[in-house]
Amino acid sequence: MSEQTFDIVVLGGGSGGYATALRAVQLGFTVAMIEKDKVGGTCLHRGCIPTKALLHSAEVADYSRESAKYGVKTTFDGIDMTAVTAYRQGIVDSKYKGLQGLVKARGITTIAGEGKLTSPTTIQVGDDTITGKHIVLATGSYSRSLPGLEIGGRVITSEQALELDYVPKKVAVLGGGVIGVEFASVWKSYGADVTVIEALPHLAPNEDESVSKQLERAFRKRGINFSLGVRFQSVTQNDEGVVVTLEDGKTFDAELLLVAVGRGPVTAGLGYDEVGITMDRGFVIANERLATNVPGVYALGDIVPGLQLAHRSFQQGIFVAEEIAGLNPIVVEDVNIPKVTYCDPEIASVGYGEAKAKEKFGADQVTSYDYSLGGNGKSHIIGTTGSVKVVRLNDGPIVGVHMIGARVGELIGEAQLAVNWEAYPEDIAPLVHAHPTQNEALGEAFLMLAGKPLHAI
Repeated sequence: MSEQTFDIVVLGGGSGGYATALRAVQLGFTVAMIEKDKVGGTCLHRGCIPTKALLHSAEVADYSRESAKYGVKTTFDGIDMTAVTAYRQGIVDSKYKGLQGLVKARGITTIAGEGKLTSPTTIQVGDDTITGKHIVLATGSYSRSLPGLEIGGRVITSEQALELDYVPKKVAVLGGGVIGVEFASVWKSYGADVTVIEALPHLAPNEDESVSKQLERAFRKRGINFSLGVRFQSVTQNDEGVVVTLEDGKTFDAELLLVAVGRGPVTAGLGYDEVGITMDRGFVIANERLATNVPGVYALGDIVPGLQLAHRSFQQGIFVAEEIAGLNPIVVEDVNIPKVTYCDPEIASVGYGEAKAKEKFGADQVTSYDYSLGGNGKSHIIGTTGSVKVVRLNDGPIVGVHMIGARVGELIGEAQLAVNWEAYPEDIAPLVHAHPTQNEALGEAFLMLAGKPLHAI
């Protein structure tokens, strides 16, 4: 049994936890970071990085099939999942090694083990007591299911999907959000027959409706099936596969059912309730400064209600370290955090969609323009369609940017700056967008809203 004391103790070593630790030591604090698994958390080991590696191999497969239209002769011989796994794991291992080296070089004390909050200033790890003047809770999330829907056998989550050593012939995906459409996109590129089941009226239901409709058209063109607007009822499975039944009685058969209905907070059994922290359905309730109701205890990332994104957690980690240091960092509202969905076609957005903007600011106060990527030279070259939609207040700032098309995730940087800096289209219109780039599509939309379109009619 031992006792160690630090200025800040971080429970969880994922994106939010290690960002807190790195920024805190920069600011002169002594820091301990407690992690029961591997530093880097879900994003590095079971989420963002490995899934995007799969999506890139899927993109390569599609280009191989379609290379003739670019004047390149190739033969597509199929997917070697052993090689895909080695490629994916190699990237994860490299990033993990680099992160471990960075954490060690910065002088952060990493404590391996499962921690439990035992007081506003202490976390117990086995027989050891770790004391901090400030405690930061960053324990992340897990793949959740629906009531009565048990995970096991042929009913899997994204974690099991990542580890598959074969390409299933037929898959059902329960959930048309980010995780569901990304895996549907991968499996279709790998040659599987895919059906997405979404209870809400659209795929990618949290995006601007114009984007969701374009995704649906693109999925139809790719041969990805989907069912919308009817809720899941039950699933049965046997040695051959699964049968999924919806509330209207319709059924779908497949080899596997991927449950992609969102992620829940990892908070149960960690002592949060016992210490008196306000909770709601497993989430930790914190104010806009990420402080809980217990003085000295902060919470961030996926355990705090809101967007469950690695970059949100990362930014909040930096925020908390600076807040503890008295630097009064700015709050970035969830609506102004960029989102990217890496299916084919990609989706990227930040700020208010048109409907939400009209709801908040008034229908007569909002103007939008949707620029087709069909008019963009680089998009034509790489063979993608889609659009860039910009939402502004009349004679006011840009409040939202919503994009769909191959590689549009790379455009989100300028978009989030425009929204978060409350830029007017008139501010950006005089600036130069390099040619030929997809970035020009943003420039054209800004020109249109500034009242001086060149390529738009």
